[in-house]
Amino acid sequence: MQLIDNPDQASWDALIERPMQSNHSLEKTVAAILQQVRTEGDRCLVELTKKFDGITDPSLCIPVPSADPEISSDLKRAIEIAYNNIYQFHLRQQERSEPVETMPGVKCWRKSTAIEKVGLYVPGGSAPLFSSLLMLAIPARIAGCREIVVCTPPQRDGSIHPAIIYAAQLLQIEKLYPVGGAQAIAAMAYGTETFPKVYKILGPGNQYVTMAKQLISQQVAIDFPAGPSEVAVLADATANPDFIAADLLSQAEHGPDSQVILATNSPALVEQVQSVLGRQLNELPRRQIAEQALEQSKSVVFEDLETAMQFLNRYAPEHLILNLEHAEKWAEKVTNAGSVFLGAYTPESVGDYASGTNHTLPTNGNARMYAGVSVDTFVKKITFQQITPQGLESIGDTVETMAAAEGLEAHRRAVSIRRNKIRLQT
Repeated sequence: MQLIDNPDQASWDALIERPMQSNHSLEKTVAAILQQVRTEGDRCLVELTKKFDGITDPSLCIPVPSADPEISSDLKRAIEIAYNNIYQFHLRQQERSEPVETMPGVKCWRKSTAIEKVGLYVPGGSAPLFSSLLMLAIPARIAGCREIVVCTPPQRDGSIHPAIIYAAQLLQIEKLYPVGGAQAIAAMAYGTETFPKVYKILGPGNQYVTMAKQLISQQVAIDFPAGPSEVAVLADATANPDFIAADLLSQAEHGPDSQVILATNSPALVEQVQSVLGRQLNELPRRQIAEQALEQSKSVVFEDLETAMQFLNRYAPEHLILNLEHAEKWAEKVTNAGSVFLGAYTPESVGDYASGTNHTLPTNGNARMYAGVSVDTFVKKITFQQITPQGLESIGDTVETMAAAEGLEAHRRAVSIRRNKIRLQT
């Protein structure tokens, strides 16, 4: 990790830049896939699944079986606990809006209505992220989405990983679509003979999936722009360097384009963490991936924690760990982060799987303007108003005056004609 000592604020924008990759060739490749799926439908999906996944005779839709999939009882129990925790946390996110009488006889209110058809992308294949299915489908179910389409890349034999199947059973999902990559995003966005067209697409994925979501966002809503995974740790001299190293590596092992940041006021802590990182790296199966991520990651030493917090709010990390004394006090100062983890014994891994919060979060600085997935992600807000004759009299002069000032005579008359009718009746 690169060590940066007490950088001045003029350099912060350069420091918070994420690793950049050229997207021109990627965009061209993905755009061609999207167009091909849009025009050729299922036939194209079959050919691309054969080509990219090595499946001889791919199926585009697999009914979720009722029989128990072949996973260990320990894993089943873990999935069930995670399901319950995530469900409990998201259930409390439902909102009930009370009517507001803004003036006598003028009543306004708002209602949350589920997005009817949503598409969920769940990374699969060699690393099946069944936890992502829980994180996406649970709030969709709570929101009341009528149709949930789940795409996940097939395994080498064309099947779907049994852990994903078990999660689907808990979620009462009847069908799974074993299609991955940009072609899965296209199928959900445009619809094919097998795939229903959805109104919003959510879920993490590789660079092809991410680019596909960006390109189809003019036709279909998406959760938010996404990029490689990241974590920032704010720590003081009391922090355990073993804990910090483990947290940094838990994100670095996601991919070579991931980024991790350690911000602290303790130069000694940075030295200790750097030493521990080398030892812990040697114990990781994904060591090479983590090493590449660390090459583009940073340890930044500040004179005080206040400045370090200001820096991290500018950075706007996907995950922010506050590993310091009085973490609750420092949590009040967080303005930009996807999800925050307080104290020495709250690793980011817990939020990834089972604490209850959602792990589908904005990356690449998008936490400045986006929130992570929640029940709100799966609903739209519709406003209502109802005005009595007396209410129209009380608000009428205001509307007529404003409409006239904007030169919109029909707007003014829509009120004045009604007011005249009211006066004739009284």
